[in-house]
Amino acid sequence: MVNDATYNGSGLILGIESSCDETAAAVVRRGTHQLSNVVASQIAIHSPYGGVVPELASREHLRAIVPVVEAALREAGVSMGGAGLGMNSLDAIAVTEGPGLAGALLVGIGYAKALAYALGKPLIAVNHLEGHIHAVLLEHAASVPTTGPLLALVVSGGHTHLYLAQQRDGTWHYRNVGRTVDDAAGEAFDKVAKLLGLGYPGGPWIDHLAPHGNPGAVPFTFAQIKPKAHLANKPQRPAQHTHQARFLFSFSGIKTAVLRYVETHAMAASIAARRQQFTPSIKPAHAVALCDQQTLDLLASFQRAVVDDLKRKTFAAAEHYGAHGLLVSGGVAANRELRSRFTAAAADRGLPIAFPALSLATDNAAMIAAAAWPKLVSRDFAPPSLSARPSLPLGAETALP
Repeated sequence: MVNDATYNGSGLILGIESSCDETAAAVVRRGTHQLSNVVASQIAIHSPYGGVVPELASREHLRAIVPVVEAALREAGVSMGGAGLGMNSLDAIAVTEGPGLAGALLVGIGYAKALAYALGKPLIAVNHLEGHIHAVLLEHAASVPTTGPLLALVVSGGHTHLYLAQQRDGTWHYRNVGRTVDDAAGEAFDKVAKLLGLGYPGGPWIDHLAPHGNPGAVPFTFAQIKPKAHLANKPQRPAQHTHQARFLFSFSGIKTAVLRYVETHAMAASIAARRQQFTPSIKPAHAVALCDQQTLDLLASFQRAVVDDLKRKTFAAAEHYGAHGLLVSGGVAANRELRSRFTAAAADRGLPIAFPALSLATDNAAMIAAAAWPKLVSRDFAPPSLSARPSLPLGAETALP
């Protein structure tokens, strides 16, 4: 194992991310110094559909990948020719292997493989979920505890996972200790916003509108998740462990509860009126005038219930597993109520907590380049046969009850 302190290369890694609906490229030095981070968003493409259309996402990645990489290299001072640092100054090319949309992943992987081959540089495959954890470590590596495990909550439109993360011999190791059994938290935000006639993605709309409502107006609750009877006594393989039910998440029920509330409180007319008034120029921060108080109260109550559930289970897991610190990442980690309440709860417990910068909370390539740094040091390179793995797990995975 090579220690990163003795690594004598430039430490520059070009990261490429294309797992969903953002085409991104970034250059990061030694896992902590971000030189560039360029993201081409597809929100305008997918907004009319209220969600990501995989075929459209792949097509847009094909259009954007070359200009995005070129922009990231220019911003980092890495020239594709002429003066300044040349592309040979890069030590490696890193790319998201999965999880994600198969077609979208293949665009990034194909480009990264071709570039690595042309430059004679090693190719590093990165798990998208590990990237989100390193979005926090990119900025806070010097301040997070270095002994004992950290608990990482990755919470986004496609994922809600709890991981124990620990660095041993310069390499990060992960153990999955909790996850959603159905929808991710961010997916619930998106679908509730769509139901109520708001924009996509739903997280920013609910984040800006919820503070204008009463979070206690609608008493949402979460049912306890229990192991399925036919699996309760099923033997596990030695490499597996059983999730404790109290660390599992489920967000499909609260979406249904919001729908039932809309139906029983005759909100259809106000939602239809809002959709007629809605234009692409309206921003979340200026959308209060589109909503009546009933809608604002419903949004506030929904957000409070989701944040409550995430907070309760995350801190219970941190205590149960003796975590020395807490990392919160993913798109939902940009939510202001979540950040405020998690920060207060961590302070009450004397538990260090860290979040990514808002620019690093959603999908980006700086987190991919940062996660690749320990792999570069340990020479953990991808084979020429690297391909997309849409359902790629992180760390020791568990069969769900």
